[in-house]
Amino acid sequence: MHLFLVRHAEAVDETRTLADPDRHLTAAGRAAARALGERMRWYDCEPTAVWSSPLMRAVQTAELVIPGLGYTGLIECAPALAPGGSVRDLCAALAKITGQVLVVGHEPGLSAIGAVLTGRGDFPALKKAQAARIDDGRLRWLFATTDEAPVPVPA
Repeated sequence: MHLFLVRHAEAVDETRTLADPDRHLTAAGRAAARALGERMRWYDCEPTAVWSSPLMRAVQTAELVIPGLGYTGLIECAPALAPGGSVRDLCAALAKITGQVLVVGHEPGLSAIGAVLTGRGDFPALKKAQAARIDDGRLRWLFATTDEAPVPVPA
């Protein structure tokens, strides 16, 4: 399996009237999500499935990333990707998938998923609007819109 972990882009802060699950992307976050999708397409990211946390900022990030990748399928909301979700359950579900999966979520959940799937206790925390590629249990690269190209990760 080829897995792309993507942390949601920059979102507005929580307020008394705006709860955490409803936080939406900022204008800069929207631009970063679009740019990430357009740039990931250059590096063999052709998802056959897209999973997102149900929180608004993650769903919006997924919606803005996928057009650049040419993906026209559905975005599946995975409650396990929400903060506090079950990393083990999500990893078990991912193990049943073939092809390329794009997963959009939050920290520290994404780096926990990466650590389980790669066996790396030092799996890096993803920055906002940053992606990590895992191929068959090996972290290959990290990529943010500020990078010239994906940054290879030593084994």
